[in-house]
Parts: sequence; structure tokens; C-alpha cells
Amino acid sequence: MSVLVGVDVGGTFTDVFVLDEAAGTARVAKVPTSRPDQSGGFLDGIGVHVADFGALGAVVHGTTAGTNALLERKGAKVGVITTQGFRDVLEMRRRDRRQTWGLRGDFTPVVPRDLRLEVPERVLADGTVHTPVDLDAVRAAALELREAGCDAIAVLFVNSYANPANEAAALEAVRALWPTPHVSGSAEILPELREFERFSTTALNAYLQPEVAGYLDRLGGALGRGGFGGEFLIVQSNGGVMSVETACARPVRTALSGPAAGVTAAAYIAESAGFPDVITGDMGGTSFDVALVTDGTPALSPQTAIDFGMVVRTPMIEIATIGAGGGSIAWVDKGGLLQIGPESAGSTPGPVAYGQGNTRPTVTDANVVLGRIDPDNPIGGALDRLDVAAARSAIAAHVGAPLGLDPLAAAEAILTVANARMAGAIRLVSIERGHDPKDFAFMPFGGGGALHAGALLREVGLGRAIIPRYPGVTSAMGCVIADMRQDFVQTVGGMLGPETPGVLAPLLEAHVADGMATLDAARSRFARREVEVSLDMAYLGQTHTVAVPIPVRHGADGVEPPTVDEIAAAFDAAYGAAFGRLLPGGVRRVLNLRTSVIGRRPKFDLASLAPTNAAPATPRATRPVHFGDRWHETALYARLALPVGTVIRGPAILEQPDTTILIEPGQTGTVDRFGNLILTFSQPAEPAP
Repeated sequence: MSVLVGVDVGGTFTDVFVLDEAAGTARVAKVPTSRPDQSGGFLDGIGVHVADFGALGAVVHGTTAGTNALLERKGAKVGVITTQGFRDVLEMRRRDRRQTWGLRGDFTPVVPRDLRLEVPERVLADGTVHTPVDLDAVRAAALELREAGCDAIAVLFVNSYANPANEAAALEAVRALWPTPHVSGSAEILPELREFERFSTTALNAYLQPEVAGYLDRLGGALGRGGFGGEFLIVQSNGGVMSVETACARPVRTALSGPAAGVTAAAYIAESAGFPDVITGDMGGTSFDVALVTDGTPALSPQTAIDFGMVVRTPMIEIATIGAGGGSIAWVDKGGLLQIGPESAGSTPGPVAYGQGNTRPTVTDANVVLGRIDPDNPIGGALDRLDVAAARSAIAAHVGAPLGLDPLAAAEAILTVANARMAGAIRLVSIERGHDPKDFAFMPFGGGGALHAGALLREVGLGRAIIPRYPGVTSAMGCVIADMRQDFVQTVGGMLGPETPGVLAPLLEAHVADGMATLDAARSRFARREVEVSLDMAYLGQTHTVAVPIPVRHGADGVEPPTVDEIAAAFDAAYGAAFGRLLPGGVRRVLNLRTSVIGRRPKFDLASLAPTNAAPATPRATRPVHFGDRWHETALYARLALPVGTVIRGPAILEQPDTTILIEPGQTGTVDRFGNLILTFSQPAEPAP
């Protein structure tokens, strides 16, 4: 079976990418996301092009179920069993606060205090068991939490990363009497020092388990009833994929699943097109997600905060998110300033132009009023026509009237503010981290990204944009492209010395063995397997660490640990690159070992997506489109029919089922050999002789 399906569920649309490996063809679909159960839209999207689910070899899903549950605080009722004296770690956090001023905070942890129970036990930082765990107290606490109606439970013992014996015994006792498999242990989820990050990650994992497991179970059952017998995989926040079983046990790894899939696809598309350094911009209905890719590799972050105080420490593609999607609502605040988002109209009721009951204007409504979106052919296929008059009236009432602008000027103002916010997110991942945007290409995707590409090139100073063949379903394509990946971490906590390789050896061996076992159990086909190793290191006395990549050597008995000299040289290189100098005589510390075991899945040839049509590109019609302060008669093209090598000068609009591409006046779009559109500024005309 060579038919693979990638499905990305967003806030407004569910995107589907169907790849037939044998035929070298791809088909796409975009349907409205179903609420409140997203599985309906998921199955409807696949059914657009696949009548028999039994013909599918694999379904790979980028899900926002976990993300939405965290952001909307709609996870399970969770209980915590913890070490005496540590019940308030989740509440104290890092003594940070949402707002700088004031004497009181307003943060409420996902587990209320009455459901955080303490038991006698204590492990010291060096792994010594100071107080054996009181298992009778553990059982009593678990029964109390069960009687309180908890759906999931987290066991959070201090220093369990150094010695998990007490926590393992407690977990065994809890699992023997807990009615569901929704039991999480901090040393299983994150065997790493710093109790708040470990406690938070584990508590959020428990918070998500019933929601994500139930959702995936419904999906798996529906696929099975449709005849599906292939492999069902879930995209992780690190851009890799994992089995459904792993996702149900470690749902916290799906916190940025959907956006990560898009960055994975964008990195592959851009590098294939000759642009290994790229800034991605995923504009959906609810948000605008930005990520940086250098040398073809997305930047990874060891942790992120999904919302204030909700810290997840697990490797994730580093993504900056703002509420500036197509469905983001435009409003004027009490100070008379125009704001965009973060509230979104979502898929239901959607923008005003959808005619489904919303009366507040959105970014999409502004694009409709300015003629940039064809009202007679809305993407997604669920609507026959967009209501331009309703969108204009909403903009006039909610933006134009408060600001003293006519509807067209108000619509332009909405796009100006939205573009400025998106440009700020791009600067955040580039300029503020020492990168010059002009050295990067910009890849917009998502349903609305290609409408704003030209404006963002101008606003940020980017040299070019790469608009992929199917920008509206790029995240779904990323699901098909993503490799299988397992990340491991273990705190080491010692000075660099002769004993270090011996300490690392059994830990590295265990990581690799577990990772390879996961790959062996998968039904996926891998082109190759890779192991990546890094150490978190610092000088003695420093709090913050640097990531130190370590060269991997394969010996007769597996992966061999690095030598002391190799570690020292790698640390000096990483520290020098980060800070510009070393500390002579400084004592090096090894805090954590990180191992990634990756199964590289075969990539399909992007050239198979390129158009085969050789007929000259001719516009199928024209339409007035508003730019700045006047209307321009703008040529309309069927984007997917444009042959390789086509050059189109703006203003022009390129339409396709999953998105609309806008080429502004003074810009040029060129179709490359993969079917991507390379958007650049037009060269000034040569003066007449």
C-alpha cells in the first residue's frame, strides 16, 4: 500500500494531503474543522479523495487537540501525589508573575490545591533514599483522589530524576488500583533536574491524557470501521512522528503538533528549492506561527510555555505564535487604537463574509472587501458565496466609524495592523536572535499566508518569498514527510573528568536501545536510522547551560560514548559561539545527556508536484483589487495550471482550491521546477535609449 495521507486539524480548516507514492501524484482537500469533536472534519477531509480507507498504507495526523485543551483549560480533572512539603511547586513556579506590578498574582494551576496530596518520602539530590516511600499513604491518597472524581493522576516526587525507586514503587501501587491507564510519573516523563519544569510537564501530561487518548481512540475506531488497516501516526512537537500508543501515554509531546508539521514540510521544500535558510509563516484562521530554519534544520527549543505558568519541557520546534490569523477579529480599544486578535471567529461562525452569524470584522473580511479574495469561489468548498456587503458593513461599523475612516480605508488599516503584527513576529525569530532577514527567504503557508507575503517582504526587508505548490495544506504535507523520532534526556550532574565517559555509556546505551526498539516496532519504512547526541553543559557556578552537540561513533557494541577530550573541545566550540569567549581555568559541568533516535522516512520527489502543462500562461479574467489608496485592474490566473518557468508581474492574483496568492504591484512571481512560486521585487525598467 503506497497511499499516504497527512491530516492537519486547524482552528478553522482541516487540511488533507493524499500522496500516491507509486503513481507519484498528490491530491489535496480543505474542509471546515468540526466542533466540538474534531474527528468529524478529519474523516470528511480524507473522504474527499479516498473512498476506501483499506487502500491507505498510513495516516499521519498533526493534531491541535492537546494545544486547544491547554489554551482553553479544558483538560481532565487531575490529582497529584507528591513529596511532603512540595504540594505548591506548581503554584510557585519560578516566582514569576503574569504582570510586573501588583501584590497578588492571578495564576491558577491546572491542579487545584485540594487535589495535590503529600505523602512521606524523600530522595536526596545525589540519589540517596533519605526516606522510603510510605506506600499505605500513597494508596490512601490515590483512593481519595479517585473518590474526588479525578480522571488522571500524576506522581511528582522531588529528585526522582536522580533515583526513581520511590516514585516507581508509588506508581506501581497507584496503577494497581487506578481505574484507567491515565497515570503519569515525573521520572518517566522527564528524568531531568529542576522540579518545577518536571512537575509542570508531568502534570500537564496527566491533564491531557484523557482528552487526547479519547480523541485518538475515536479517530482510530472510525478509521477501522472504514476499513483502514495501515499505520496511524501522530506528529510530535519536535517535528517527528510517533505511534498512537506513545501519543496516548505522552500527549504532552503533541503540544505544538500541527505547527511543527508545517515547519518540517517548509524546511524540506525550501532546501529542495535551493534556499536552506528560510523563515516560515503559517497563517491559519486563528494564529500566525513563525519559525526559523537554518541549513535546512528547524531550530529546536528544550521547553516552551503554552500559556503563562504552563511550562512544557520537551524538545519542540521553536515557534513564535501570535493571534493574527484570517479569522482574527479587528476591534478598536478604549484608547482609539486599532487591534487585531487575539480573539478569533474560528470556523464557526467564521468571518462576517461567511454569513454564519458573526457581526465583528476579521482580517479575511478586509481581504474580501478589498477584492483580494474571490467571493464567488471561497476556499474549503463549504460555502457557495461570500457576503461582501455584510463584511463591508461590519468593517464600517466596528472600525471605520470609531476611527473616522471610510470602509476601504478601514479595511486597508486592518491589513496594515495585521501585517505589522506578523512582521514583528518575524523580527522576533530573526533580528532579535542575531540573524539578518535579508539572508533568509520567507515561506508563507496556511490558508491566508500567501495573501500577505508581498506586504511582509516590504515590511521586514526579506529578499524573496517561496510559496509552495499547495500552501494551504503545507502542514498536512509535513505529516507525510516527517521522520519518526524519539527524544530522551537524563540528568548526569557531574564535573567533566575521566569518569564521565563511563557514566554516559550505560545511559546512552539505554536511550539508543529504547529508541531502536520503537523504530523496530513501527510499520514504517525507513531510508536510514540516525542517532544524535548532545550534552547540556556549563561552567561551575553558572545556572544557564549551552547545548553541546557530540559526534556519534558506532562501535561493535553500538554507539560509543565520547572521550573527555571530545567533550571538552565540543563545549569550548559551543560556548565560544554563544558568548564569544571562554573562561580560562573554568571547571566544566555536564548537566544532562540528550539523545535523539531518528528513523528517516523516504521523501517523495517534489518535482512530481510540478505542473506538466506547457501552454503559455494567460489570465482567465481580471478583477479590480484595492492597493493603498486606489483600485488596480488585476489579472487572475489559475495557479496550478501555470507551467514551469512562468513569470508573472504584479498586480496579479493566483487562485487555487486551498489558497489565494497575491502578487502586489512592483513584484514578480516565477514558477520554479518544483511548481513553487518565487516572489521577488521587480527590477526597475531600463531607461529608454
